[in-house]
Amino acid sequence: MLTGVWRDWLTIALIIAGIGWIVISRPPDTQPALVSPRPGFIAPDLTLPLTNGETLSLADMRGRVVVVNFWASWCGPCRAEMPAFERIYREERERGLTILAVNSTSQDDITAVNAMQREFGLSFPIALDRTGETANRYGIRMLPTTFIVDRNGIIRQVFFGGPLSEASLRSVIEPLLAGQEP
Repeated sequence: MLTGVWRDWLTIALIIAGIGWIVISRPPDTQPALVSPRPGFIAPDLTLPLTNGETLSLADMRGRVVVVNFWASWCGPCRAEMPAFERIYREERERGLTILAVNSTSQDDITAVNAMQREFGLSFPIALDRTGETANRYGIRMLPTTFIVDRNGIIRQVFFGGPLSEASLRSVIEPLLAGQEP
């Protein structure tokens, strides 16, 4: 039986040995860490096919405020926020707003995407990320994730999760539409 002092020293030695094992057995970094896009930085360009067969590029939208929303048809919060996106798009597109809904098609079904577009009467562009490459470039870890991009292509806000409320979305896009860039 170990006495209190020896037991304490043995516990400390085991903790140090455990930390040492974690450090030396860690696999080597084989690639540099990717930095997710964040506010204040230029939004990574994306060029994707749309549900209507056309192709769209984020770079072509410079001069407009763009809401880039990553979503899937099976995602409950994604479905819940779509009516608010549609209302805002219809009301603000003449002022320079575009909503670009990037479907995670690599995890979704195109039939379900088209059905959801009809169900909600979505009139904004729906892009198809068939390989997941765009989601990876944007560091998407959860759906929905929404990026607010100003007229100069700078990310001004990122919303993780949802559903995103209409009031929250308007509070960010209204100053950008009014030309009050931060």
